[in-house]
Amino acid sequence: MKVHISGICGTAMASLAALLKAQGHELSGSDENVYPPMSTQLEALGIAIRSPYAAGNIPEDAELVVIGNALSRGNPEVEAVLDAKRRMTSLPALLSEQFLRERRSLVVAGTHGKTTTTSLLAFVLDRAGRAPSFLIGGVPTDFGISARLGAGTDFVIEGDEYDTAFFDKRPKFVHYQPDVAILGNVEYDHADIYPDLASVKNAFFRLLTVVPRRGLVVAGIESEAVRELLPRAFSRVATFALGAEADWRGDVTGAGSRGLRFRLRVRGADRGEYELGIPGEHNVRNALAALCAADDAGVSPEACRDALLAFRGVKRRQELRGEAGGVAVYDDFAHHPTAVRATLEALRPLVRGRLWCIFEPRSYTSRTRTFLDGFADAFTRADEVILAAVHLPGKVPEALRLSERDLVEAACARGARARFIGDVPAIVAQVAAEARPGDAVAVLSNGGFGGIHGRLLEALATAPRA
Repeated sequence: MKVHISGICGTAMASLAALLKAQGHELSGSDENVYPPMSTQLEALGIAIRSPYAAGNIPEDAELVVIGNALSRGNPEVEAVLDAKRRMTSLPALLSEQFLRERRSLVVAGTHGKTTTTSLLAFVLDRAGRAPSFLIGGVPTDFGISARLGAGTDFVIEGDEYDTAFFDKRPKFVHYQPDVAILGNVEYDHADIYPDLASVKNAFFRLLTVVPRRGLVVAGIESEAVRELLPRAFSRVATFALGAEADWRGDVTGAGSRGLRFRLRVRGADRGEYELGIPGEHNVRNALAALCAADDAGVSPEACRDALLAFRGVKRRQELRGEAGGVAVYDDFAHHPTAVRATLEALRPLVRGRLWCIFEPRSYTSRTRTFLDGFADAFTRADEVILAAVHLPGKVPEALRLSERDLVEAACARGARARFIGDVPAIVAQVAAEARPGDAVAVLSNGGFGGIHGRLLEALATAPRA
């Protein structure tokens, strides 16, 4: 089949392209935001990307057009498809019919930690010889690709609560026919489509409604919203928590060589000590969820022990991009206060000197005033904070728009050393001038951020040091 994917550089869309390519379909794609790691993954697959969007991007002989959820009415490719009544579908619908119906679907959902948990679950199943298929909203370091068709019956998929397409406003994950659903945590996010926390919770309740009675919900009960949802589940439920009573409980016992060590207790029974290959307490929680889901798939925690330590994480999740002039530069996708706080806390033990945080408000929610206080509090975990300009501020109504000045003032009032520097060249120059050997710089953005990582490393490599 000849398939055109409009919006192909989105993490999930590029992953879908990899799966379709593996099935032998002929692909073309288009997007307007083209940057790594997805652009390089698509290039490696031999899929050409046309940019910007245009009606002529869609080949005349394309038998199916997949419309990404970032596209809406007015987009020239959407209008061309509608005008010609061409066969179209969404990513979730195509995944469901083409890949999930005949496999055991393990869906990883929640406001935070989805990508890492999905990657870790796929990795431990793979190490156990299960040869799983997977689709992940990022690129796991160990696999080097965001999606794969495996020979086994398990399909591990990251389940996003964002809507499906302009013509289908249901959450993506309701399409994924979950046999197991991990619900790690629920917080308010995606202010562009959800007006309040109640509406977010309702989206996750819709996930619970499609888990069959024989299925399993793996629930992070440290999240209040998750606890409130669980009585409405129709399936079996297994809970997990860090340092609190749960079916699957982890207790941190100390620092390991790269991550934390923790003791695992399953329904009260001591299952021994485990060590993670990536840092942060939030990743211990992710590991607990993955271990529980793997156990239900027939892979015991003991069989996962070596894989937990071997796991090297995901690109753009606490990813060390390089070191120059004795200064480490990390890249992270964090764009919610909870994720910012968790990332900075995880990096802190790795840093000998000062921890810098460079934050770009880029997601719709982070560009609003919704989480101003939350971001201000999260920034106190860093020694130096640089706030970049809000990305495309005109996309947010002025009354709701985040003020960089207000956020800096709020962070400073809480004791953070925060400042606003509007553009990438100025940020790079300032950090290169002030950073010292032993420092680490965490760049937090869910976009390309003007290639700041490479520019920082270049500037740090040539900056004079006292």
